[in-house]
Amino acid sequence: MPAALTSPLSIFLAFGVYAVIHSLLASFAAKDLGETFFGKAGRKYYRLFFNIVGTLTLLPVLALPVLLPDTPLYTIPAPWSYLTAAVQLAAALLLLYSVIQTGALDFLGLSQAAGIKTNDTLNTSGLYRFMRHPLYTFSMLFLWLTPVMTANLAALYLAISVYFYVGALFEERKLVRIFGQQYIDYRAHTPMLLPRLWGGG
Repeated sequence: MPAALTSPLSIFLAFGVYAVIHSLLASFAAKDLGETFFGKAGRKYYRLFFNIVGTLTLLPVLALPVLLPDTPLYTIPAPWSYLTAAVQLAAALLLLYSVIQTGALDFLGLSQAAGIKTNDTLNTSGLYRFMRHPLYTFSMLFLWLTPVMTANLAALYLAISVYFYVGALFEERKLVRIFGQQYIDYRAHTPMLLPRLWGGG
């Protein structure tokens, strides 16, 4: 098989392995297991542990597009590249705002590790009025507007996009378990990824 196909396929499969590990660690079963073995400390530090392991296991996958043979696909020329750069910047800022809305310290696991009470209410304000998963939406927007696209990057971005979509489905199953009818009602009138610009209704 030529390198033009081997490298993207390797990247896609490597991210798939990462996604499986990440999903298993995010499950209630893994959290319960951590609490069983480590008691209150397991519950207190699990989110932080999850983020550290997720970051460390993702780094080798992110290195593959650079290390493996690659093929250029396209380059967005000026002045269009200026426009895509501006949209990328806006997406990055909205992504940061999404993290802040989610609760940055909770998101990182630092609140739990410090013993600070986390926010256990369903957030339906701000960007969450327009879509259920702004973190995923703006992450994908930022990635796919990369001005220089290669086969390796396209494979990585495709794998990430698929994982975001599938991950959102599993995440929503957990949110229904946590918030019940409140989340079901929210899901019924708020789009998943593409924003409804006039609000969630």
